[in-house]
Amino acid sequence: MDGAAIVERLMTTEVRRDPYPLYARARELGPVVPAGEGMYVVTGYAAVNKVLRTPGFGVVSGDTMADFEPEYARHDSLVLFGRSILQRNAPDQPRVRSLIASVFTARRVAELRPAVEGAVARLLDEMAEQGADGSAVDFMDAFAFRLPVGVVCELLGVPERDRYRFRRLASDLTVALEMFQPLDGLAVADKAAVELSRYFLELAGERAADPRDDLVTDLARIAAEDEARLSVEELLANLVLLLIAGFETTTNLLGNGLAVLFRHPGIADGLRGGAVTPAGFTDEVLRFDAPIQATSRIALAEGLAVEGLPIPPGAVLTLLIGSANHDPARYERPEVFDPTRTDSQPLSFGGGPHFCLGSQLARMEAEVALPALLDRFPRLAPGGPATRRDRLVLRGFETLPVTVR
Repeated sequence: MDGAAIVERLMTTEVRRDPYPLYARARELGPVVPAGEGMYVVTGYAAVNKVLRTPGFGVVSGDTMADFEPEYARHDSLVLFGRSILQRNAPDQPRVRSLIASVFTARRVAELRPAVEGAVARLLDEMAEQGADGSAVDFMDAFAFRLPVGVVCELLGVPERDRYRFRRLASDLTVALEMFQPLDGLAVADKAAVELSRYFLELAGERAADPRDDLVTDLARIAAEDEARLSVEELLANLVLLLIAGFETTTNLLGNGLAVLFRHPGIADGLRGGAVTPAGFTDEVLRFDAPIQATSRIALAEGLAVEGLPIPPGAVLTLLIGSANHDPARYERPEVFDPTRTDSQPLSFGGGPHFCLGSQLARMEAEVALPALLDRFPRLAPGGPATRRDRLVLRGFETLPVTVR
């Protein structure tokens, strides 16, 4: 097996269902593996961490994407993400990110905790009612999606009546984030991009006429006052990104965490009894079965090297975050789920200038939600076969049936 074979295998449903054996084989080839002309696969923790934090490496931006994909501009989903901070480099990325960070503050996140606790209690009540007769409840739909989408929509200022729409739209749109995605498979993503952009354009207009204490109001005001600081196109792209990122990762984190608890009932007992801390458990889920498994970077400068291997300008690196989090050079017994690890620092939220702005919110939601779930339902159990999403980048469950009686 070589780097090109690794990339080819990553595209298969079998590997996407369980990529960790392939990651182990890839690490045997080295922390950085050539995968064809101008392409590398990065597998080791230290190597992935360095690439994420080295200024000479940037994201494959919208401008660069057009060089790789001549049909790029014809796909609304790719253009939308290309205008967001997810796929922009300096100077645009720090300019827009600083605006979002100025309103997406630690104070605002901390103030959401009582709302998160209240939402958790309401959703658990609904699950109890839905499963009172012993029938299975889909945890992903009934809880793992509804909790974070409610929280991020509260932060953004999205009315409650509209929130039901977003799981399907997010699922469709995030197809465009999958690596090695053929462009002819982007029709649903393009449609979702148009619908979400139109939605936020209308909502921004409403907030301009009737300001509220929310992110849409704050960012729309900036765009209206100074388009050089934030254009309308950037406003819409980043509002869509904040919505999608605000619940997709947390939804997968909650589902992956519950699946771990079902496989390790002793850890569930530890969470209930206090022997396992919610923060330690959440960190280990992020390491052990990360909701974000991979990302990419491009070499933007001369003279770059990773783990002693020279990386020429223009080279594209696939960073296997899931592999890095299982690197035995970084973690003792990485295939063992151990919530008592210290100094874990998983790379699941990225690093460097593109570190996830919502990481603390996602952690807080998981630390509140999963212990409350276990306390409310002492006999919580699997309610049938679970189904994984056929994705590599965003790893999570489509369905996860449970019984709560």
